[in-house]
Amino acid sequence: MASDKVLAFTDDNFDGDVLKSSVPVLVDFWATWCAPCKAIAPTIDAIAEEFDGKIKVGKVNVDDNPATPGKYGVRGIPTIIVFKDGKVVDQVVGAVPKSQLEALINKAL
Repeated sequence: MASDKVLAFTDDNFDGDVLKSSVPVLVDFWATWCAPCKAIAPTIDAIAEEFDGKIKVGKVNVDDNPATPGKYGVRGIPTIIVFKDGKVVDQVVGAVPKSQLEALINKAL
């Protein structure tokens, strides 16, 4: 991960770091072998920098943490889900443009 603002979420820390967060959280469900996941990574990093202090941004490796994606019905990756107050605000699947991610975040702010 290029940005130190992008957190690593796991099955173990998801509840505390995402669901109990005081600010909205953008979560990127990804895998190391996924080409579209690699393609959107710089966009995720840019979002983390741009919205620093307003939201949390993190990634869940679906291969290492299968419980969390299963819980949220993640079938394709990358899946990006925005959480607020422990609930899903919105989600999108695929390597989407930055403007689409910004729109998801603005719904939660």
